[in-house]
Amino acid sequence: MGQDTAIDPSRERVPRRRFLAVLAGFSVVSMLAMVATPILGFLIPPKTSGTTAGGKILVGKVADIPPGAGKVVPVGSKPTIIVNTEQGMKGYSAICTHLGCIVAWDTGSNTIVCPCHDGRFNPTTGAVVSGPPPTGLVAATVTVEGDEIYVVST
Repeated sequence: MGQDTAIDPSRERVPRRRFLAVLAGFSVVSMLAMVATPILGFLIPPKTSGTTAGGKILVGKVADIPPGAGKVVPVGSKPTIIVNTEQGMKGYSAICTHLGCIVAWDTGSNTIVCPCHDGRFNPTTGAVVSGPPPTGLVAATVTVEGDEIYVVST
């Protein structure tokens, strides 16, 4: 009348010990991969594009940075602060020489300030005004062509 719905007893099942051994092996391999991946990522840095080396990089318009203001902009993989001073547009590395924090423009005091330890820099020269930074900010070459601001990368 009907087909036999019983499970075929000749068919073997995976023994419990074998299943647990495979599961434990998979866990160990997964753990090792999770530990090794960030280590390898640190030891083998990503390749960076060399397209910006030695060229002019457009960082904004003159209207973006009014007189007496400053702005941090990306130049390749490094931040640069552009300041519109009475002497014209000035540019400096936006990486503080104390501990490597990113500096910002302080409108209240008209200085470049490092928010980590209150290091302050002169916007015209990049020299240290106060705080713990040992040296001034590294100057960047800034050119203005028409209403566009460029940083010359090396």
